[in-house]
Amino acid sequence: MSFLSLADVPEKTPVPGFHARFVHSATMTVAHWRIEAGAVLPEHEHVHEMIVNMLEGEFELTVGGEARVLRAGDVAVIGSNVPHSGRAVTDCRILDVFHPVRDDYR
Repeated sequence: MSFLSLADVPEKTPVPGFHARFVHSATMTVAHWRIEAGAVLPEHEHVHEMIVNMLEGEFELTVGGEARVLRAGDVAVIGSNVPHSGRAVTDCRILDVFHPVRDDYR
């Protein structure tokens, strides 16, 4: 077991306007996102299952061709290899959980 302060985890920007602090276990990655209004996440897919937890703001998420605007308290479950994309309608905070671990975010 380990404890950390999120403030001690370096922030990374893998996509313009998408800033995250990544926490990894042996089998999962948790991404604490801070997203700027208007930032666009291009369509992509990955082997990782993903659970999107909307904390603050509004984010338009498109999963498998279906678009929804997520608000605080909304959750989306995205399966492995399902195409998805998004756009921050407002400044947002999102918590994403990935399985298996995202080595590309280390």
